[in-house]
Amino acid sequence: MNGANPKVDHFLKQAKRWREEMTALRAIVRDTPLTEELKWRQPCYIFNGVNVVILGGFKDYCLLGFFKGALLQDPEGVLSAPGENTQAVRQMRFTSLHEIADQEPLIRATLAEAIAAERAGLKVTLKETAEFAVPEEFQGRVDSSPELKRAFEALTPGRQRAYLLYFAAPKLSKTRVSRVEKCIPRILAGKGLDDR
Repeated sequence: MNGANPKVDHFLKQAKRWREEMTALRAIVRDTPLTEELKWRQPCYIFNGVNVVILGGFKDYCLLGFFKGALLQDPEGVLSAPGENTQAVRQMRFTSLHEIADQEPLIRATLAEAIAAERAGLKVTLKETAEFAVPEEFQGRVDSSPELKRAFEALTPGRQRAYLLYFAAPKLSKTRVSRVEKCIPRILAGKGLDDR
């Protein structure tokens, strides 16, 4: 068992929701070789400098989020992707202490598998940016502006994917056009969708 991180102690004391459930999950995770840190204002558990699992609380549930969860076996069907475009992360969601207690053997087995995957150096194969659809509203602008094309290609693959997913999400073309127009100055400035 690794030592408790005082920052995580403080996080749990301040938690307004799911305090007991997250404390129970923390106790299970701390009974592994993972190191406890506070990242992104949430308890994060690390193996050899690599994020393995994060603990979080949301409105309707608390969770263990496995950074390379797509690599894990899921015979019980308890792991879910947080969003339709998520490639690597998988979550185990909980809504009560009773549920955590009932699933403790499964939680421990999933943690052990996640640690084993990290020890083995396994990587999630992610889709290449070129595999994502480019909405015609954006493609038209890129085709007509070499400056925009260069600026977009200079962005990191993750930033490119974020823009492509954001542009493609609306059903209406006029909404896609509006999003593209709104983001062009950010792209030209070398900023990602969520960069400040």
